[in-house]
Amino acid sequence: MSIRAFVDEHYRHFNAGTVRRAAVSLVEHLEQGGRLFLTLAGAMSTAEIGRSLAAMIRAGHIAAISCTGANLEEDVFNLVAHDAYVKVPEHEDLSPEDEAGLLERKLNRVTDVCIPEDAAIRAIEHHLMGVWRSAQEASESLLPHEHLYRLLRSGVLAESYQADPNHSWLLAAAEANLPLYVPGWEDSTLGNIFAARCSQGQLHPNVILSGTHYMTNLMAFYRSCSSPLAFLQSGGGIAGDFPICVVPLLHQDLEEDNVPLWSWFCQITDATASYGGYSGAPPNEKITWGKLGVDTPKFNVHSDATIVLPLFFGYVLDL
Repeated sequence: MSIRAFVDEHYRHFNAGTVRRAAVSLVEHLEQGGRLFLTLAGAMSTAEIGRSLAAMIRAGHIAAISCTGANLEEDVFNLVAHDAYVKVPEHEDLSPEDEAGLLERKLNRVTDVCIPEDAAIRAIEHHLMGVWRSAQEASESLLPHEHLYRLLRSGVLAESYQADPNHSWLLAAAEANLPLYVPGWEDSTLGNIFAARCSQGQLHPNVILSGTHYMTNLMAFYRSCSSPLAFLQSGGGIAGDFPICVVPLLHQDLEEDNVPLWSWFCQITDATASYGGYSGAPPNEKITWGKLGVDTPKFNVHSDATIVLPLFFGYVLDL
């Protein structure tokens, strides 16, 4: 039984029913010529979302991605250091002393798996420093993801791949030159490293373009997009809040006419609106901000994105 057949058969009501209705609606959107704008918050790359997302990119369904700096880098970390990751299935039982032991072993824990600092982070830093220095010597200023695209396209990491490169969503994105948006990139391991090297005088901050450059780039992308764009928000936070604002920015702040709203919207979240957080804001609230319309298909799945997002992608790809 394919994933699509399984969901159609068993996902009937409640959150499961919403998953099926959203999946069916998304397929209709894509079959009618639309494309998908995806946002990634949380540790989706360390959850190995690339196992399904890379196929979506290669199938041409993804128009662009907005992600946190952590998701940008952690896909590459996994690509080159997968065998050195340490699983911690009993993570809920760890004592502070256990956590300190992981620190001593240079294992950075993300829930039930640890990213090895030397094999992943420092290995990528070594290669990325070369990319950053080359850009500085050429007086180039690039967006954060463009430096990583250069690193992946150079082939210097290829012999170091430990994970299947077909499961790397960033490698698929680099191959397709997919538009990426990484607001708040400084809030990431590589962002911290870049700032540290700038403070030491090894690099100049101008090597990396800012979030404002990302937003002006997004404005140009949205204006030029000829296909209706679905907005699939995985989690909340800046990865989702940043790109969805491009519509009211163009319409309200720049006073441009005939700015199309997002054509479809779905959010996967475990947050609730009762705490006043944007991450739990229901789709209808976005109507008041000029992001969605009254008739825009809207879905709100209250669940874990590491579970639901692969189901969506498997449904679309009819795996």
